[in-house]
Amino acid sequence: MTNKTSFSIKEWSQDDRPREKLLLKGQSALSHAELLAILIGSGNKNESAVALCKRIFNSVNNNLGTLGKCSIQELTSFKGIGEAKAITILAALELGRRHRSEAALNQDKITSSRSVFELMQPLIGALSHEEFWILYLNNSNKIITKNQESKGGITGTLVDVRLVLKKALETGATGLILAHNHPSGTLQASEADKQITQKLKTAAQSLDIKVLDHLIVTEKAYFSFADHGLL
Repeated sequence: MTNKTSFSIKEWSQDDRPREKLLLKGQSALSHAELLAILIGSGNKNESAVALCKRIFNSVNNNLGTLGKCSIQELTSFKGIGEAKAITILAALELGRRHRSEAALNQDKITSSRSVFELMQPLIGALSHEEFWILYLNNSNKIITKNQESKGGITGTLVDVRLVLKKALETGATGLILAHNHPSGTLQASEADKQITQKLKTAAQSLDIKVLDHLIVTEKAYFSFADHGLL
């Protein structure tokens, strides 16, 4: 007799079959663990895919953002998760992140600092390094394009004001929104943050381009220069 090394979905109890549950009730009826179980297909010799996925989520306090930060090595430390399954998990989370970002980008226009946060959080909120981005807007506050200006730090020397203004002129932008993340989670603006904001604001004014806001983004919250009267 052949020894089985994992539980396939077909062998699960009726209550433990997420594919059938999705067909009957829709994807919104499934838990995080059940959705993840569909992706990996099988667990290990001691637990089903759903049980394994529940254990994985427990290890990250049931937080999708934290799961997305896991490395291939961290995921493969769970028995039943090989490299292929780990890659599948991270690819699915990345698709979800991009979907959120594209949905925010397709909105008619920026109406508040909150709408900027909803656009930028999926891109930079959970990163372990700093990135500085600029949103280029038309006179209706609709996003023309967004661009990563620097990666790995936030100082005035890492943002080339001339290139920023060159791109603004090329795209016909009349407004700029600056955004960068603080991996530490702090929402306090540093002197470097204030200096680059003022530097870009002053330079843009000479071309009748306005710096509308500067957001500091973390995984769960944000700080708006405009909302706090720092512009």
